[in-house]
Amino acid sequence: MVEKDPEKAISLFTAAINVGDRIDSALKDMARVMKQQNRPEEAIEAIISLRNRCSDQAQESLDNVLLDLYKRCGRLDEQILLLNRKLDLIDQGLLFNGKATKTAKSQGKKFKISIEEESTRLLGNLGWAYMQQSNYIAAEAAYRKSLTIDLDDNKLCNLGICLMHQGRTVEAKTILQNVKPASANVPEGLDSHLKSYERAQEMLRDLEGKPMNYNILKENSAVESLESLPCPSKHAENYQNEHEKLNSESMDSEDTRLHSTPGSS
Repeated sequence: MVEKDPEKAISLFTAAINVGDRIDSALKDMARVMKQQNRPEEAIEAIISLRNRCSDQAQESLDNVLLDLYKRCGRLDEQILLLNRKLDLIDQGLLFNGKATKTAKSQGKKFKISIEEESTRLLGNLGWAYMQQSNYIAAEAAYRKSLTIDLDDNKLCNLGICLMHQGRTVEAKTILQNVKPASANVPEGLDSHLKSYERAQEMLRDLEGKPMNYNILKENSAVESLESLPCPSKHAENYQNEHEKLNSESMDSEDTRLHSTPGSS
């Protein structure tokens, strides 16, 4: 029905919602069909206006649908607000109804997702949204928080880009040296950081060849809220030690270069 006549499907979903028939699934399915029909703004309004008729259990999945729609429409402010709200729920132990894992579904397949995996996913999306606003300080904070939960080459590349936009090229270069080079000549999905890797390397080459103007938008409140988020992960200590090592190596390299300059004291 959805594929053959999406408009009729939307009408049927609307009718089901109006009579209270399986409202949770009807609203989510209707929003997805609207998105497929290139009507994401209508889908957003439908969810916002009708979600109060859905069960408490459906609210989290409705948020996820909204996040996807906000991204599709380029509504960054709403996307960032919702991402931060979901991260606050993690901070309060309320996401997943207080459980450590939940069962998710994608392309007809069910799988388990942990609270740590959800945290790093949300933080990565938050970092990307801030990057689209050229708010590289807040984006850096989001990526660093995510990387204390789990190391990820894609997020490392984006962190490097954030640092370069702030004029911190040496620090960015040190981080990017620890990223596994991405290749297009691998099975699809294995090098998910290919685009961010190429973007970071291209930006680094440009910066090393010419000066760059930096437009930094400071959002101190956003950074402070990110710094207060929890990072419950077995990877946290390993990444922190590695990050401190990278910073130390970067500083040693700078000191060596400065002291070797003729005429320096």
